[in-house]
Amino acid sequence: MSPRFEEIDWRPTPMGDISLRRRRDPLTGQEVYEVKLGDEFLMSSLFTAGETELARLGLAALPDGGAGSGTGTGAGLDVAVGGLGLGYTARTVLEDPRVRSLVVVDALPDVIRWHEEKLVPLGEALVSDRRCRLVRGDFFALAAGTEGLDPRRPGRRLHAILLDVDHSPRHVLHPSHAPFYEEAGLRALSGHLHPGGVFALWSNDPPDEDFTAVLARVFATAEAHVVRFDNPYQPGAAANTVYVAGKAAGA
Repeated sequence: MSPRFEEIDWRPTPMGDISLRRRRDPLTGQEVYEVKLGDEFLMSSLFTAGETELARLGLAALPDGGAGSGTGTGAGLDVAVGGLGLGYTARTVLEDPRVRSLVVVDALPDVIRWHEEKLVPLGEALVSDRRCRLVRGDFFALAAGTEGLDPRRPGRRLHAILLDVDHSPRHVLHPSHAPFYEEAGLRALSGHLHPGGVFALWSNDPPDEDFTAVLARVFATAEAHVVRFDNPYQPGAAANTVYVAGKAAGA
């Protein structure tokens, strides 16, 4: 039996100390992996519904074969994920048989190392999938630039970009992220998408009408989905928000 609590790794980073912990949950008895940055919990394997629905809702908004591919079914989807975490969004992307390639961008090299060294449950599945590459980089700086989100293929457009880094557009991990959620930042991001491509965003806060309106000014469609899930530590269901915005087919 595993110990009740173990700190698997701890490192200082420019955004605060990051740690990977494993514990046995006293209510369910299951093994839980958690990521903390400073005093804040970033991710728990006990609550993954929002992360998986980010991928499912984002990819569900694309037609078969990939928006803008021009070759129909079988052309394949090229996808980018901002924020690796424990890998649940990336794994769900790879479960879609239409996906041809996935690049996962994370600013913290230790998070990538946890997967490469198989210190987290999904590490082996992600690093062994030939379609998937884990890339160290600042998602927000790459999104604001002109070279795109895949350093190996500068200028390449993507069919879907899925983002799970900040707690919400109003609750960011670092002040430098804030401009991304404004109209100019989102317009720069849309330039990295194929016509008809999709941007999807996870948020820990309820739907934000003002942010949805900003999305609607940049994209052809914008919708906020509420994702509910059980939380054994509180009565009633907990909820996340997934925003899904679609670029115009002719853009």
